Amino acid sequence: MPEPQSPSEFPGGRALFRLSTEVSHLNHGSFGAVPLPVQEAQTAFRAEQDADPDTFFITAPDRVAAARARVAAHLGADPEGLAFVANATEGANTVMNSLALAEGDEILVTDHGYGTVSAAAARRAPLRTVTLDPLLPDEDAVRETVLAAVTPRTRVAVLDHISSPTARLVAGPRLLAELAERGVTTVVDGAHAPGMLPDPLAGGADFWFGNLHKWAYAPPGSAVLAVAPAHRAAIRPLVPSWEDHHGFPRSVEWRATDEYTSWLAAPEGLDLLQRLDAAKVRAHNTALAAHGSALLAERLGLRPLPYTEGLAMRSLLLPAGTARTVEEARALREEIAARLRTRVLIWPREGGGGIRLCGQIYNRPEEYERLADGLGELLGR
Repeated sequence: MPEPQSPSEFPGGRALFRLSTEVSHLNHGSFGAVPLPVQEAQTAFRAEQDADPDTFFITAPDRVAAARARVAAHLGADPEGLAFVANATEGANTVMNSLALAEGDEILVTDHGYGTVSAAAARRAPLRTVTLDPLLPDEDAVRETVLAAVTPRTRVAVLDHISSPTARLVAGPRLLAELAERGVTTVVDGAHAPGMLPDPLAGGADFWFGNLHKWAYAPPGSAVLAVAPAHRAAIRPLVPSWEDHHGFPRSVEWRATDEYTSWLAAPEGLDLLQRLDAAKVRAHNTALAAHGSALLAERLGLRPLPYTEGLAMRSLLLPAGTARTVEEARALREEIAARLRTRVLIWPREGGGGIRLCGQIYNRPEEYERLADGLGELLGR
């Protein structure tokens, strides 16, 4: 079977970033990368703070609210139901800290969930963990597996919007609606949704949080928490401040003398995505991830996992006996980085883990080809 035709480069994509040319960055989904215009905006805000700290911090709450309104417009969110947080983990802990749970209640999570998000849930109630076979064929199969695990004690379900290791949609609108019909409060980890999905809040979860520093081009430390109207009065910040009397979202956002320049610059990332033509960016990134996956499947015989159309991440299973533990996965990840000068995500799984590739406008098709050429030797293929 002939290999798929390589996608074209995104015009000017690499010039928008200050990434090292000595490394192939095929792991945008883990930490993101900040485009130069966004870096420059944050630098300007930092200069303001350094020049006149009093004025900067006195005016910061209102400026943060204005930045939040700009982000909300891009995401199709109500700005009064949205709050800046540092990352998805903070969003998860803020939600869990605000839930009313009783003795005997349980929280449903999946084995694909992000570790610190599941850990936040475990602090509040016993967990019921659903095992999602990576080879489940489609969204319906995922939905049916999750619903089959709901019990009369299930009060909350914490679900990935897009699973980080396996790069597939989990918390689809139909699943969220059916959980709501059963009286289950839905909490969605949308770490990869802003910037990757055109309408990330369409599912109507009770609580949703998502990172802006990945696919929305914001600086690190930028994420948002969206709360449905019925729950906003119950939200409490993890640390109280002088803005508590305002209630959500301002009470969650203000944390006294802190770093706010990431949030102030965050809308610039979404503005840039819009200027580049978000649909064009998504199509390009999706095509690159698909190209990389096809190369690893064709040249190395790795098995691609079922995927959701339109996502700029793809995962494949590694050979049996590879990356069975966290330690083995980290060792292989670092060996790939050292010997192939390429960054990817290696995720562990009993019996054999997987590899996740991402596509971004700074990537080129030949980077995936070099990975496919070199990875075979590391895997003994």
